[in-house]
Amino acid sequence: MTAFVEALGLAMMLAGTAFLVVAAIGVWRLPDLLSRLHVLTKADTAGVALIAIGAAIHVQDVAATLSLALCTLLVAVSGATTGHLIARDQFNPSVADAEEGA
Repeated sequence: MTAFVEALGLAMMLAGTAFLVVAAIGVWRLPDLLSRLHVLTKADTAGVALIAIGAAIHVQDVAATLSLALCTLLVAVSGATTGHLIARDQFNPSVADAEEGA
C-alpha cells in the first residue's frame, strides 16, 4: 500500500472521529431536545460514513468494504428513524400513547 493511500484512509478516519466528537459536544452544549437530535443524527451519520470510507481505503478488501457499507447504511437508517420517532413524540405525545394502547 502506498503512503498516499494509507494517509488518505487515516485522514478520512480522523475526520470521521472529529465529526463524532463535535456531535458529542453539541449534544452536551445545545439547549433543547430538537437541536440535540439535529446535530446528533447529521454528525453521527457523517462521522460513521467517513470512518467507514477511511477504513475501506485502508483495508482494500471487497468483503470488508461491503461490511462497512452495510454498517454505514444501518447507522444512517436507524439514526434517521430514531430521530424522527423521538421528534414526533416531542411534538405530539398522544401519538406514542395511542400506539402503546394507553
